Amino acid sequence: MTGLRDLVALGGWDTRWVDAMPTGLMKPLSGSGARAMMIDTMNTFGVDSFQGRLAATMQGSTETTFYVLAVYFGAAGIRHTRYALACGLAADVAGISAAIAVAYWFYA
Repeated sequence: MTGLRDLVALGGWDTRWVDAMPTGLMKPLSGSGARAMMIDTMNTFGVDSFQGRLAATMQGSTETTFYVLAVYFGAAGIRHTRYALACGLAADVAGISAAIAVAYWFYA
């Protein structure tokens, strides 16, 4: 996160959103892991902080992509997922980007 923060600061942008990125990066892998990251962000910065609200928004804006592919596709018997992973991760990137934009719109 330090490298991302330095890159964002180098561009002259606000770096507060970087503190909530662990939640956004964990969410495609594990919903409970992302929840733990969100709670850690809230414990560190406060529940009503920009970072805490952004982490909560990210939690609701993305999906556990790998879980969906493994469990739901397996239960339905889908063997050839082809572009499902790329589409799911692209949707996660869109959800994270939208969460950042909405958080700045409402909470900044």
